Amino acid sequence: MTGIIQRFIALCLAALLAACSAEADNADMIIKADHVVTMDADLSIIDNGAVAISDGIIIAVGTADEIETAYEADQVIGGDGTVLMPGLVNGHTHAAMTLLRGVADDLALMSWLSNYIFPAEVQFVDSEFVRVGTELACWEMIRGGTTTFVDMYYYPDTIAEVVDACGLRAMISATVIDQRSPDAEDAGDSLRKGVAFIERWQGKNNRITPIFGPHANYTLNGEQLAATREAARPFDAPVSIHVSESPFELQYSKDNYGMTSIEMLDDVGFLDGPTIAAHVVWPTDREIPILVDKKVGVIHNPTSNMKLASGVSPVAKMLAAGVRMGLGTDGTASNNDLDMWEEMRLAALLQKVDSMDPEVLPAADVLRMATSGGAKAIGLGDTVGSLEVGKRADLIQVGFDDVHHVPTFDVISHLVYVTDEQDVETVIVDGRVLMRDGSILTVDTERVEREARAFGARIKKALDERNRSR
Repeated sequence: MTGIIQRFIALCLAALLAACSAEADNADMIIKADHVVTMDADLSIIDNGAVAISDGIIIAVGTADEIETAYEADQVIGGDGTVLMPGLVNGHTHAAMTLLRGVADDLALMSWLSNYIFPAEVQFVDSEFVRVGTELACWEMIRGGTTTFVDMYYYPDTIAEVVDACGLRAMISATVIDQRSPDAEDAGDSLRKGVAFIERWQGKNNRITPIFGPHANYTLNGEQLAATREAARPFDAPVSIHVSESPFELQYSKDNYGMTSIEMLDDVGFLDGPTIAAHVVWPTDREIPILVDKKVGVIHNPTSNMKLASGVSPVAKMLAAGVRMGLGTDGTASNNDLDMWEEMRLAALLQKVDSMDPEVLPAADVLRMATSGGAKAIGLGDTVGSLEVGKRADLIQVGFDDVHHVPTFDVISHLVYVTDEQDVETVIVDGRVLMRDGSILTVDTERVEREARAFGARIKKALDERNRSR
């Protein structure tokens, strides 16, 4: 009898130990979807998949059955009729310019800048303008599934405070420009203030990266550009700059420096550090290898380039050469929105019609530019851009149950050629839900709309008065 009792106790202990060993680990959140588009190196897609998140980090990616067996979570977000993917990376914006959307359209770049935008900024832009304009932009970006953006504008501390509150991830540039601007007198003043901004924000928030934003080689000379790079070096801070954007800039560079824009920047040592180059519409065959060698991240802005008639960037050629490529919207005064889905579509279509080759820049390549490739281009490839264990939990859930997704034969094709901003249902950054079922959770949208309309009325009145006095 004693032996039977002992064997019974042993069996009970074994069962208890087995139950304990099979006990699920804890996670903060599990989010599911019909398809998980990981954007890893193999472009893996997991059907009936899920992602587990803990402390803002992705801790598991797999089928929903695997994840729910291995993890217990405080919050589970279902995913019927959805695709789960990395959040979009907008590599070039001027976020606060949402308040200047539509003030000057159908103009060439230099006329638009010199005669309308620069004067309007001096007249209207202050810290409060930047706060409201950036909040409006963050609302729009969250609504459309952008989780990371690179910004270049004035009052960067204000921008950082807005980003801190709304929950997005951003690289925020202190603008450096050699003219009177809303927050500085000249290049030297803006550079000094930029250094102070980086000192205040570097390491303060893992979602906010303070950087320098020298405007261009036609608003700063070679010495000032070199000085900006030297100021960035002690912080290992990237710089974001407009490069080779228009025929005007190309001619200006040749006339004033005796070389093209990228060659000039390389000549003064500006590219000897992490560089984000916006536009790059007119690179020569001699310059493309420089971009590759210096590991410059190039941000293609198709809508802005078309609207300002700046030209067609040789994106396919740069990608084939090994240039790090991302996508951006530019500011809403030249786009006129922050819709990265539109940028994907236009980037693909523009390359096809320009080359007269429908096989150029296929959907998968464009989606990489908006996610993992864009993250790499801005220097955050190890942090975001794909759904992989160890990366920050920046991801979006896209509804695929609208009429324009029925039927779906190829998920990647639909994400690039079909999906709209309004299809985005859930947005998560660093493990925090910013939008759920289309409802923005981190921006007081009623207040922002009210304040933005008040700014708009004030700007319109001033512009009407100026036009009447001419």
